[in-house]
This record gives sequence, structure tokens and C-alpha cells, in this order.
Amino acid sequence: MRAPARELFQDAAFPASDSSLFSSFSTPLAQFREDITWRRPQEICAAPRLFPDNPQEGQVKQGLLGDCWFLCACAALQKSRHLLDQVIPPGQPGWLDQTYRGSFTCRIWQFGRWVEVTIDDRLPCLTGRLCFSRCQREDVFWLPLLEKAYAKIYGSYEHLWAGQVADALVDLTGGLAERWNLKDLVRTRDRQDRPGGSEHRTCRQLLDLKDRCLISCSVLSPRAGATELGEFHAFIVADLRELQGRAGQSILLLRIHNPWGRRCWQGPWKEGGPGWSQVDPADATELLSQLQEGEFWVEEEEFLREFDEVTVSYPITEAGHLQSLYSEKVLCHTQELPGAWVKGQSAGGCRNNSGFPSNPKFWLRVSELSEVYVAVLQRPRIRMADWAARARALAGADRAACSPESFPGKDYQAVGLHIWKVPVAGGSQGMPSLLLQEPLLSCVPHCYTQEVSRLCHLSAGTYWIVPSTYLPDTEGSFTVTIATRIDRQSIHSQEMLGQLLQEASFMAVMKT
Repeated sequence: MRAPARELFQDAAFPASDSSLFSSFSTPLAQFREDITWRRPQEICAAPRLFPDNPQEGQVKQGLLGDCWFLCACAALQKSRHLLDQVIPPGQPGWLDQTYRGSFTCRIWQFGRWVEVTIDDRLPCLTGRLCFSRCQREDVFWLPLLEKAYAKIYGSYEHLWAGQVADALVDLTGGLAERWNLKDLVRTRDRQDRPGGSEHRTCRQLLDLKDRCLISCSVLSPRAGATELGEFHAFIVADLRELQGRAGQSILLLRIHNPWGRRCWQGPWKEGGPGWSQVDPADATELLSQLQEGEFWVEEEEFLREFDEVTVSYPITEAGHLQSLYSEKVLCHTQELPGAWVKGQSAGGCRNNSGFPSNPKFWLRVSELSEVYVAVLQRPRIRMADWAARARALAGADRAACSPESFPGKDYQAVGLHIWKVPVAGGSQGMPSLLLQEPLLSCVPHCYTQEVSRLCHLSAGTYWIVPSTYLPDTEGSFTVTIATRIDRQSIHSQEMLGQLLQEASFMAVMKT
């Protein structure tokens, strides 16, 4: 007697329909609305598998969706098995297992905690093939399944169209990332980048970070004649190599991976290009043999000229602690403090506004020279109009599973981070006048992003940390994270976070 067919899971909260694909039909994706179908992996290929035997076969490849920023962050998981296991828990039934029921669970970091996201494995296809992200081998499915879980968190696939690599790194690692403006790096290569900040940053510093960190680079606006790199497109820095040229000079080469999956850059270090005549033929042969589909080599000066920004993820230890990019110290002591900007009370806007001193203020005391990481992570604002439309589309779905908190949208405002060192006799009495002076550190990203952060070298003393919005009277909530390391041995087992980082607190006017 034939066994009954197994009933496969169908996710009512993120159905195989237009409501999961689109939010506003405002992107080029809308033109494929009538052609996209949904298929499970066993309907796409004969022998689907979650991960490849050869890591190269799991390399990320972008499809029709403009989510290169998310795919670059996914590459960070391939560099660290414990991060990959955190995001895609091992031991889930595969397609050939008797316990397979058509569902997969991923974990996404959402504002301070890991959130489990369960999806069915029906994936968007065109003419029988995956139409969004895929791996180098199309029978490997960890990437499209993770992309679907991420789309569920954000409300739709279309919500993933355009974003910041740093934001996706936060969501996939539970850590933080630094963004380096390459044009600023060129302008400041002969002087300290900023007071109170980290060491001067150079491309050669990436040599020390390549094995520990995900490094991504972006083009915001390509120069004339270089449009093949793509405007607002993100790439992965797959490798860096320092060679000695034939003339004895040092040459730094960067291997760039384009998620589009094709070699689109025709610079002097392309295959057969004139750049290779500067190095030993054996080195040229070795480096060219490393190129995978969608990869190309560029030299340091060319890299600085053609790309605008670098994003570097902070390493995460297996215990879940941040590791310094600069000293490799584990920043194992962390405090997270909540705050909010409230209209008319604590939403003072940027430093150009007279209401700036009303912004929330965080008080930090450091007892000796320390490497301290400070980050402001803002909570996305709920797009109630999007949620209302989605709720109507999911009239029969489980409302608890698809509440606004489950689909926060991707709606961040421009925010800044400012730090002042308080004079010994300053205290809180001189706070307004102090905030009118030049800060020790001021970081205001040029575009909207989920977090803004800096790793600082702070001498002993008291500091004020002030997160701000760009516009005044703009409401929002956030968390300030302060992390450091205590190098001295504990005197006794009751020693708390209190030697180097003696105290961290905040005062802000909140709604009653």
C-alpha cells in the first residue's frame, strides 16, 4: 500500500504571492509580476542541498533583486563557521530526510536579540530557475533560503531593494561594522584621521584584516567612463596581495568580487592587461588563476580612485564578543543603554540647531587610557501604511505572527554620534556651554543608516556621549552600546564592569 504524501509547510505569514514579493511596485522588479512562480528546491533541481562540499560553489551571486548590500554581508558568514551556524542552525532536515516538511528556520539579529524566522522553502522563480540570489552552484540553497527569511523580516523582497552593507552585517552577525570613506582616506593619508579616534586607516591595513573580517567596497557615483562598475553597487573584497614589482616597488592588489557574477571591470589589471607586466610572470599567473566568475584585480591607487567607501565588519568570537579591528583585543565588557528622541523634549537635531543640547546625553567615566567602542543603533520606524496594506492582503493569516513588530520595514533616519571630554571641574552644570564647543569626536554619516559607531582611544576622564538626529523634532528610539576590555586580572570574583569602564549612565527627557 502506497504511503500518503507528506503535507509540506506553507507559511501563511509570508505566502507565495505578490504580497511577499512587492511593497509598492516601485522598483524594476514590478515588471516581472506576471512571470514569477514559486517552486520548492526539489522542483528546481534533481538533488538540492543546503551547503556545498566546496566552499567556492557556495559563492554568492545576485539575481534580479537589487540587494547586493545584503549579499555582501552574507559572504561574512562564509568566512566564519560559527557565525553561519548561528544564522542557519545545523541539523535541520534536508530534502532527502524522512522528517523533511518543507520548512527552514534562520536567526536574524534584531535590535539586541536573535529572532528565529521560520519560512517555507517555496522560492521565486522565472522559467523554472531562481530569479533572485543564488549560489555559484544552483543546487545549493542556503543563500536563497536566508534571503527569503530576511525578506520576511523586512516585509517583502522589494523592501530589500537598496540598503547599507553595514546594516546587513549587524543583522547577520549581531556585531557592528565600520565604514571608511575612501575619498577622506586619500585626503588624510598623511595625518591622523580624527582626534580621539582609531589609528590612521590605510588600504594596507586591510591586509591585516582580510582573514578576520568581511571587507566590502561600494561605488556611490561612478566617475565618467567607469559606469560599468554600477551606481550604488556593493562589491566584496575577496583578497589582498602585496607584491614586489620588477622595479623593486611595492604593489598592493585587491581581488574584487562582483555579486552580479560577471567581470565588468576592464582596468589595467584585467587578464592580459598592461599592469601584469610590472610583476614577475609567476606571480601574475598565480593571481590570475585565482579569479572566479565575477572577480577582477585592481591596484591600490585604482581602487581608491574608482570606489567610494569600504565597510569592514568587526570580528565576532565564538563567545559572541566583539574584537577590535586595531589591537585584536576582545571587547568582552559591554553595556547597552536605551534612549529616545522625543519631539519637543529630547529631539534636538544636529549641532547646527539651537536645540542640540536637549538631545539625550550619556555619561561615561574611564579610569585609564582605554580602547572603547561606542555605537548608536537606532530602531527602525514602523511603516504603518505598509503594514495596513499587508494586513489587508493577509486577511486570513495569523495576526500575531505578522504584527507590525514582526515587519519593521527598513526606515532609518540620519543620525549622528558626538563625544565631548568633560573638564575636571565641568560636571553637568556646564553641559549646555560644553556642547557648543568643538567635540572630541563627531560622526555624522552622509546617508541614512541603522547604526553609527566609532572605536576610540580615550584617556582617563569623564565624557559625554550625545546621539542626535539630523533634523530637529524627529522622534525615534535607539540603543547606545559601549564596549571595552579589562586587561588587568580580577582581584576577586565579584569584580564587575568597573575597572577601566567605571560607570556608564544616561539622562534624557522621556515621555510620561
